[in-house]
Amino acid sequence: MPSITIDRHDLALLDAVQRDGLATNAALGEAVHLSASQISRRLTRLTEAGIIAGHAALLDPAAVGLGVTAFAHVTLERHGRSQSDAFETAIAELPEVLDCHAVSGDADYLLRIVAPDLPAFSELMMKRVLRLPGIAQVKTNIALQTVKQSHVLPLDHLTRPAR
Repeated sequence: MPSITIDRHDLALLDAVQRDGLATNAALGEAVHLSASQISRRLTRLTEAGIIAGHAALLDPAAVGLGVTAFAHVTLERHGRSQSDAFETAIAELPEVLDCHAVSGDADYLLRIVAPDLPAFSELMMKRVLRLPGIAQVKTNIALQTVKQSHVLPLDHLTRPAR
């Protein structure tokens, strides 16, 4: 990934585009105090540098019938490259698993999973997740309420001088 310098206009643009990915270049330009053509050039540069990784519509899970969100802590039987690779390849094939993080602590992986309801979640866990290669233990937590969920990354640290 190329290294680029990010100025205050880039930071404002990144913040604005995270909050409204459908904003026109003219609207972004008004927010950032640049012309639409400058916005277009900056967006291209930030995308080519890999800072903007893509564009997506954020769907409301409940509105599309996914009323259950769960977090699963997965521990593998053995800790080796082949064991991890097999698990990661298999988990990538499950569309209900939205996020999979290798983590430190009591578990090896943390998964964020969605399902239409508890019976569907139970079936997913019993018939698909628990049968993945190399799993020793899975502990799950069902989200009762989402207090905060954001896709907007904080950027303030980029304005502070390096330590």
